Amino acid sequence: MYIRKLEKRVAIVTGGGRGIGRAIALGYVKEGASVVAVARTESELASLDDEIGELGGKCLTILGDLTNPCTSVQVVHRVMDTFGTIDILVNNAGVGSSPSPRPLIDFDDDFWNYTLALNLSAPYYFCKAVVPILLKKGWGRIVNIASLASKIGLTNGVAYAASKHGLLGLTRSLALELAKDKITVNAICPGPVRTMMNEARMQHDAQRLGVTVQELESRITPIGRRLQPEELVPMAVLLASDEAAPITGQAFNVCGGMVMY
Repeated sequence: MYIRKLEKRVAIVTGGGRGIGRAIALGYVKEGASVVAVARTESELASLDDEIGELGGKCLTILGDLTNPCTSVQVVHRVMDTFGTIDILVNNAGVGSSPSPRPLIDFDDDFWNYTLALNLSAPYYFCKAVVPILLKKGWGRIVNIASLASKIGLTNGVAYAASKHGLLGLTRSLALELAKDKITVNAICPGPVRTMMNEARMQHDAQRLGVTVQELESRITPIGRRLQPEELVPMAVLLASDEAAPITGQAFNVCGGMVMY
């Protein structure tokens, strides 16, 4: 008999309406968790709610602007009112470099500030709101969705790379602070994943390199393709489970072999 790894857990997944966040939300439900999906597009949250309902799972969808520092506290209050607890936090919401890919000397300052607010400050505020609850119950899992750009540079993407490097610093520092409290904090560093956000970046890079998107995709990873969002789910499930008790402060590449450290 298969025992679901996240039975009776309550998980918050930011950016849960599409892409990697949606795949993780659905994967967690299949493993027995109740999921709170936070995103900014109402139609995507509604379709996720329907899909989770078809699976027989429990879901709370919350529309919110994650660049607003108050959103994290508001979300946590709603989750506690609805479920009475929080066990898992997945900081997935983010913006890539594709809306404004430029070299640093031409970079848009407003886009720099927006990127750091969503990719780095939002996880900070969510951790700050959730950790007291995890400390009180003496158990918790925080999974930050970082990037290969957390470990290497990114041409025409200084804000994205800087924010994702910062997210690893947050991950490792918080992991040290909580290591003795049965709360783990880890990061997943995806390579190129077939999402709406990555499509635009692929088009930019193909044009910059003078190749087609198909040619670029065929050589972008050693496995010869981009990843699918669902291929991030097994790692996200493991890091949220009881089995991950001794794993903390780590940054796991799921990248088709692009980066091997």
